[in-house]
Amino acid sequence: MKIVTERLVLREIDPERDFEAWAETMADAGTVRYLGSEPKSRLESWIHLASNVGHWTIRGYGMFSLEHRESGEWIGRVGPWNPVGWPEPEVGWTLSPRHRGQGYATEAGRAAIDFAFETLGWPRVIHCILEGNEASIAVAERLGSQRLEVLQGLPGITSEPVLVFGQSREEWIAKQPSARPR
Repeated sequence: MKIVTERLVLREIDPERDFEAWAETMADAGTVRYLGSEPKSRLESWIHLASNVGHWTIRGYGMFSLEHRESGEWIGRVGPWNPVGWPEPEVGWTLSPRHRGQGYATEAGRAAIDFAFETLGWPRVIHCILEGNEASIAVAERLGSQRLEVLQGLPGITSEPVLVFGQSREEWIAKQPSARPR
């Protein structure tokens, strides 16, 4: 499975190809603090990557590796996600520190939401964002999602407040340019 956008390719996670950049990202304190985690060791990063690959087997969908179309450089991960204990299916994103602030999360998030609604048939998507993660809140809002509720943590992840943003399929379609195929 592959989705191509103007600047990006959302593709299947390739453990051999993606691991070094994945591990570097998961070792970054600024990245993982908003995932409810401490920086991960290489082994913990491998287990994290393996759980993302396994999500595809268990659920039939999951996060995509995100790469730059021209350079092939790994940018992060984005896509549908619904582990045990989640409030409902989510479209989430995590970018490597080198690739933040360039609009990649919004571009990839748009493609992932299209995939969730058009291919998976979801009636709604959410985004679980730790309080204080202003960059992800801005991405969710650029994608047209609104704050729905505040949870006191996510099981097994964090006890910190989690903001839940989201929108229905109908809201998503209504916000799309009419020239865009549906």
